[in-house]
Amino acid sequence: MRLLATFVVSAAVAALAGCNNPPKPNLPTYQEAATHPFLQANRDAIGKLLAGLPPAAVSPLLVATIVDVNDLRVSSPLGRTLSEQFSSAAASAGVDVREMKLRGDVFVREQTGELLLSREIKDIARVHQATAVLVGTYSVAGNYVYVNIKLVRSETGQILRGYDYALPLDRDVQRLLRKPGADL
Repeated sequence: MRLLATFVVSAAVAALAGCNNPPKPNLPTYQEAATHPFLQANRDAIGKLLAGLPPAAVSPLLVATIVDVNDLRVSSPLGRTLSEQFSSAAASAGVDVREMKLRGDVFVREQTGELLLSREIKDIARVHQATAVLVGTYSVAGNYVYVNIKLVRSETGQILRGYDYALPLDRDVQRLLRKPGADL
């Protein structure tokens, strides 16, 4: 009987000990995260946009927040994330990218990002001494988010290059499209 009681107490202690250490989630490794298809698609887009173009041809470059094609005054976490990834990828490709968040002369709307309205591009580019601006839009249709990016000469508004691609509308991208404060 004493042996049975000891066994029951030991089993209960072991069970309670397991409650203090919940299993760790199966998190991706750094390598898996760095090669995530979303990141890779955005890096590839910049690579194709810049392919064969000497970095000096678009340096210094400003990157505006990618906006909703249905309302160019609106973005989302997706648009801001795309812009950040485009900035990093362009800088990695040797382009002199200027960080606009360090300056107070760009139209920045809370929860939206740096928006470069067409009438302001020349003035903002002049202040930042930018040769070109990367602008873009996104739209959702069916199971995809369609992204359009363009390199625009800041002085003339001439489109130097453009590139279009689609991202699968998976759960992560859907979360990035949600408005601030919306339920996840």
